[in-house]
Amino acid sequence: MRYLESFGFPKEKIDELEEKLPDVMLNAFNEAYKLVSANIKFLNDLGVKNTADIFFNFYELFLLDHSNFKAIFEKYDKDDLIEKLAKNVAIVEYL
Repeated sequence: MRYLESFGFPKEKIDELEEKLPDVMLNAFNEAYKLVSANIKFLNDLGVKNTADIFFNFYELFLLDHSNFKAIFEKYDKDDLIEKLAKNVAIVEYL
């Protein structure tokens, strides 16, 4: 999951996640690095500043098909969504 470092994700948090994930999930993230990267890039391009926080709290979400991932976030007003995510990443659970 070293590719996460290219997005500015803290190495320590990546290491923690790698230790806690079961091998099957870790393999899924490594095999789907292009998909995960595309989903991270989408949030960054949208203007979300705390993408790493969202990732480390809801990492399974980033394995979703890119069009399904985008659809979750695109149904909301962009500025309102960014503001709410900045205040509380837990709202991702309700999107």
